Amino acid sequence: MLAINLEPELVKQFALLAKRNGHTVDDLAHKAIVRMMEDLEDLAAAEDAMRNYDPSNNTSLEEMRRELGLAD
Repeated sequence: MLAINLEPELVKQFALLAKRNGHTVDDLAHKAIVRMMEDLEDLAAAEDAMRNYDPSNNTSLEEMRRELGLAD
């Protein structure tokens, strides 16, 4: 169970959006929360990757082509 306080106008807009898209308010709220959590997890992973990025580990296109046997 989760209880949140929203402005009445936002609640009204949310209910209309849910109805327009064939969802219940609870279903739409659940989907929105799950999507936001996934987005935040993706953002955290991207930020971690950027913090740990080491350009010295890059492989040039030419080197990769050689390794794959695609060199001219």
